[in-house]
This record gives sequence, C-alpha cells and structure tokens, in this order.
Amino acid sequence: MPSVKDVARRHTDLDEDDLAWLQVLLSDWQIIADLSFADLVLWLPDREGHGYWGGAQMRPTTGPTAFVDDLVGAFVPAGRRPLLDAAFTERRIAREGDPEWRDDIPVRVETIPVMRADKLLGVIARNTNLLGLRPPSRLELSYLQTASDLTRMISLGRFPQSIQRREWSASPRVGDGFVRTDPVGVVSYASPNAQSAYRRLGLAGDLIGEKFADITAALVNPPPGPVDEPLTVTLSGRAPKEAEYGNAEATIVARVIPLEPGEQYDGALVLLRDVTELRDRERELITKDATIREIHHRVKNNLQTVAALLRLQARRMREPAARVALDEAVRRIGSIAIVHETLSQTLDEHVGFDEVADRLSAMVTEVGADVASVTTSRSGSFGRLSAEVATPLAMVLTELLQNAVEHAFDGGGGHIDLRVLRLAGRLEVVLHDDGRGLPDDFDPMTSGHLGLSIVRTLVESELGGLITLSAGSDGGTRVDLDLPMRTS
Repeated sequence: MPSVKDVARRHTDLDEDDLAWLQVLLSDWQIIADLSFADLVLWLPDREGHGYWGGAQMRPTTGPTAFVDDLVGAFVPAGRRPLLDAAFTERRIAREGDPEWRDDIPVRVETIPVMRADKLLGVIARNTNLLGLRPPSRLELSYLQTASDLTRMISLGRFPQSIQRREWSASPRVGDGFVRTDPVGVVSYASPNAQSAYRRLGLAGDLIGEKFADITAALVNPPPGPVDEPLTVTLSGRAPKEAEYGNAEATIVARVIPLEPGEQYDGALVLLRDVTELRDRERELITKDATIREIHHRVKNNLQTVAALLRLQARRMREPAARVALDEAVRRIGSIAIVHETLSQTLDEHVGFDEVADRLSAMVTEVGADVASVTTSRSGSFGRLSAEVATPLAMVLTELLQNAVEHAFDGGGGHIDLRVLRLAGRLEVVLHDDGRGLPDDFDPMTSGHLGLSIVRTLVESELGGLITLSAGSDGGTRVDLDLPMRTS
C-alpha cells in the first residue's frame, strides 16, 4: 500500500512543508476516528484538477467500519462526490444530503477541508456506519461533540497542534480515559475509565465538577527535582502538553489538547492512561538488568582474584612444567573474565564479540619470550553473541591463539590472521598463522595436547560446531571453525 508521501508526490503539487503538516495530522487522527465512531479518508487534489486521490485511511476502534476495502491510492473524479467538491471548492465542512449506501450499509458522510494557514491541502471524509444506530449515551455525545470541535479546528488550520513529543512507551488513546474540561478548567465529563484511573490515585468522589489541574496536583506526589512548569499549568488545558504523574498507588500518562473550534477557547480534551502495571514491570526489568550486570561484575572480579592467586602460586613453583600449567590456567580464567566484564557493561545478555576477540589477541601475545614480534589482525565481524556462545568461544580463541604463539614460530616472530564470516544461521571463523606448520605425523584426534582437547570439547559439545586443522595453502597452520548461530 502506498504511503501518503508516495501518493502526494506522484499525483499532487503539495510541497515538503505540506507533507510534514499532513504527517503530523495523520499521527493524531486515530483520536478523531475513535471520537467520531467513523472511518476517516484523506483525499488529496490531483495536480491536473481532475479529481482526488486517496492518501490515507483510518478505521475507528470504537465502532464498526464503513469500508471493507482500503481506499489509499484510489481515484475519485471531480463531480462524482459532491460533498468532496463542496469542501474543496468552498473550503467549508459539508454534511448535507442523505446517507450513502455501500455494500448494503447506510453511511453518513461529512467532508472537512484540511487547511495549513491559508493553503488547502486536501479533504478528510468522515464516514459513519449507521447500521444498528441507537440513541447515543452521554459518553458518546461527549465523544461526538469533541470530534466536531477537532474537525472544525482542522478546517481552520488549528489542528494538528505543535507539541514537543515525548517517547511514551504507552501513549493514551480515547478508550483509555477521556476527560472534557470547560474554559475555566472544570471537568464537564469524564469517562468511566478516567474515573477509575483517578480513584486509583486516591480520589474519593467524582471528577465531574472538579477543577482538573487542581484536583490532580492534590493527589499526586510532587516531582523530586526542578521542573519546567508546575503540573497545574501543564494540565490547565491552555496549551498542548503531555505529562506523566502519579503517587505510590498509581501512575498516569496524560495528553492535553486545547479546543478552539470558534473565536473563543472552549476548554480541553484530556486523554488519560493508567500505566501503573506497565511502569511496575519496567522498574522490575530495570532492577533485574542491574542485578544481572552486578552479578557479571562480581564474577569478573572473583575470576580476577582467582587468577591473581594462581599467578602468585606460579611464582613459588620450582617445577617449570607446573609453572607453565598455572600460567595457562590464568589465561583461561582471564578469557572468561573478559566476557563477564563485557556483559557487565551491557543491558542484555549479549556482547559485541569483536572487542572480546581483540582483547584476547592482545592478552595472549603479551606473554612469553620474544612474542613482541608476534602480531595479530582480524577481518570481518563476529557481531553480537549471546553469553552462552561468547564464553566458550572466548576460551576456544584463547587456546588457539596461545597454541600458535607457543608452537608455530619457534620462539621467533610471525603473524596470526583471524578471519570471520557471519552467514545466515552460521558463523565461520578461520585462524591462520604463517609459522612452521603442522608436523607430518600430527593427528588432532589423537593428540594429547590439553589445549586442543579443550578446544575440541568446547567446539563440538558446547557450541555444537565443527573444527578442522590443516596446513595453510601458503604455509603455516589453518584452523577452521564452523559454528551454528543460536537465536535468542
């Protein structure tokens, strides 16, 4: 389905400022559709003056739709829909005439010119399904009156309103809670959901008849620090605002829309949503994330303590083989500690493994004799890996790098190249050194080397992958890892 920008650029002379105005309008017109119990269709004028193009469409969540099919991209020739022509040519709201019948459904049509300052951008058709129509309740009458005020504001170029948007995780909708205030800020109507939200805040009586800003300020906790303006000003209804407030019992998100359908200010529409449970869950998640990060931090510290103790023990060992074994254990613990340190700095259980791999390369080449001349490089990216993959993979890389440093170069210099290729569902890792290569009688399956045994066990059992050792095409040793990527 084309977007309003696609339709406008293909068929109209509307400029970028016009389209920006329409985008803001469309971001809010679900409110009008729900208040009207009606489908809204935005019709844009053809640049040649031959008719109108369907630019956008919105169905109500509060009532039955009047349209089975989508009308975006459809064309209506001039003269076929008199109400469209009247709204466009006379720049007025047109609602005269009998209901139209569509698919055996009677539909009442009203057309509203969309104005931006003195420029006519298009026409909104408000289409109400009259099937099963009954006398409206007080709530429905309040909805319809507010919808009429908003459509009148659209025809005068006063809606949409300029407002600094906040990135709400739960923007209020009409059905969440509806409050209508009069010009002095007194509540003239409040929906049952709005009443329930304020009873949860601690209101003993009804909202109707109360000054909305004052009763709210009396119920909620004052903010802990300095604020741009008092809550009473925010909720006064004189300017478009968004706010979140509450107390120990409940949290409310509010959207304030001033209503000026005529020459005078006529009060405000306030949409409310009780987000208490949502905020509680968010706080629980934040606490859980902080706890997990603290656990990773403490595990890293404990591993570093163990490594320090092993280094201290290694210095006291007189047997060279025992000292080497303890040094290898320190490096293995260090590789796990690096993963936990990285996890302690993230908001989830995934790590950017490129940083881990680079730190492991630096750690391995910093030990031993004459390894200052052993260099490493990496091409390709591991991307973000889950903790259950990152930890064993870190140990695998540590063992392979250490094995190359100790055995590939005979104590001299050389280079280790790490290449990574991330495919759909798989991760291919190649470690290639330019050293002396594998012995002629080398068999990785029967080799008693502890490091290779650890690598093979981790790759095949922990990571569910395959490992291959072979001679490099231009000398040295090549290790290929083929690992399945686990999805979280």
